[in-house]
Amino acid sequence: QVQLVESGGGSVQAGGSLRLSCAASGRSFSRDCMGWFRQAPGKERKFVAGISWSGSRTYYTDSVKARFTISRDNAKNTVVLHLNTLKPEDTAVYYCAATQSPYCGLASGYEDGYWGQGTQVTVSS
Repeated sequence: QVQLVESGGGSVQAGGSLRLSCAASGRSFSRDCMGWFRQAPGKERKFVAGISWSGSRTYYTDSVKARFTISRDNAKNTVVLHLNTLKPEDTAVYYCAATQSPYCGLASGYEDGYWGQGTQVTVSS
């Protein structure tokens, strides 16, 4: 059974940092695009960051560039998102996703992929 399980969410003050981790199981994801999405209350789920299967290419939505960093460890079947200089508007449920689509930087590339259950990130001002 394929599973993606996120961890590392929590509550921090503005300016703080968090490290989100996603552990994939059930098969190897070493050839998949991996990504992170977030959904704020009352809003649609949006793409945050993506990474190619080799890790050589990364993609970020404009609002998190220079603050968030995505990385992966294919030997451990994990993908990590480092969140720095957090702002209240970063508050959301963060989801990990995986796809065999080659479009690692597009939200639509993950539509038919695998998804985790999400982890809450709350940033207070």
